[in-house]
Amino acid sequence: QVQLQESGPGLVKPSQTLSLSCTVSGASIATGFYYWGWIRQPPGKGLEWMGVISYSGSTYYSPHLKIRTSIARDTSKNQFTLQLISVTPEDTAVYYCAASKKLILGATDKNQYESWGQGTQVTVSS
Repeated sequence: QVQLQESGPGLVKPSQTLSLSCTVSGASIATGFYYWGWIRQPPGKGLEWMGVISYSGSTYYSPHLKIRTSIARDTSKNQFTLQLISVTPEDTAVYYCAASKKLILGATDKNQYESWGQGTQVTVSS
């Protein structure tokens, strides 16, 4: 069973870069034929799909966030990461990492994923 755990700073200042990691257990991010994604939920709002990286390293991003988002993987640590540059208070959210067996761009339904992390709160504030 694939298990995911997000980690990273809980507080980021405006204009800085938000950096999160997702540690994967139960599968290899490079050979497990999974798609590894990031989804967030701002307070009082719905889930927002941010992007995904495939087992082969291909990346796909939300058009809305593409210019500020970068998803990468570290196969030596079996982790994948999220970087969001030039953050504003509107980027305050609970950030989730998730794993799916299919590439579904924009997927925010938890039933579309095989596994989902617990989420980590990130607040953007000075």
